[in-house]
Amino acid sequence: MPGLNMAPAEPNRDLWDNDAMAQQRRKPLKETEQRGWRMSRPAENYLLSLAILQEDGVSPHVSELASYLRRIPIEEEVGTTLASVSGMVQRMAKEGLLHVTKEKQIMLTPEGHARARDVVRRHRLSERMLVDILEVPIERAESVAHQLEHAISPELLERIEHKLGFPATCPYGRPIYREGDQGIRGEAPGTLRLSEAKSGNRYVILRVPDEDFPLLSYLVENQILPGREIEIEDIASYRGVVDLRHGDVRVSLGMEVAARVRVRLL
Repeated sequence: MPGLNMAPAEPNRDLWDNDAMAQQRRKPLKETEQRGWRMSRPAENYLLSLAILQEDGVSPHVSELASYLRRIPIEEEVGTTLASVSGMVQRMAKEGLLHVTKEKQIMLTPEGHARARDVVRRHRLSERMLVDILEVPIERAESVAHQLEHAISPELLERIEHKLGFPATCPYGRPIYREGDQGIRGEAPGTLRLSEAKSGNRYVILRVPDEDFPLLSYLVENQILPGREIEIEDIASYRGVVDLRHGDVRVSLGMEVAARVRVRLL
């Protein structure tokens, strides 16, 4: 009968690294981190992806989440079929990390927000360390950060953050959360998609997509990175491209790509 569980439920091994860690899963984040608690790699990648989508204002359905997960490096071994994603969503919902609305949108719970911020912090500080200290090419840092994020302890993370001077954003322009932050940040006022820009205006790039290596390599090659000031020469909807320039460099981006770049009017 409901409410009469006579024995403790078996922890879901897809989400928790071992039985001792599973017993800590309902404890506050700071306490569990101090005890070395860590989720499985697939679960952390789901939380990271859901946090990024929420930053972009997207509450995904299973198909949208599956599509985003396909951008994660294959070495992370994240299942991306609709069946595997649906199953993982159901398991994480049972663990209180997310819930699915009547409209089938996947939402993080308060507990899920706390876990997601922790993963995002480790991932983005890893990116900063790789680029700023180890001088890893910026187009490579995102994929390498996926390997590091799962192994960084809270103590090491604090040392990395201090060494970096408490950066506000990752190399691609997304926010780095601080210990004690609440919720997942949406886009700042005045932020526009590059596809929404107007011909003749000048903008500063705030954020570029980091999960697509060929695209990121192209953006790096053409110096389309956060902090770069650009001028829009033409929004050629009939051609499906945005023509822009900075200095003597002229670049054309497809509308789909331009919609993933964030800018602010100067």
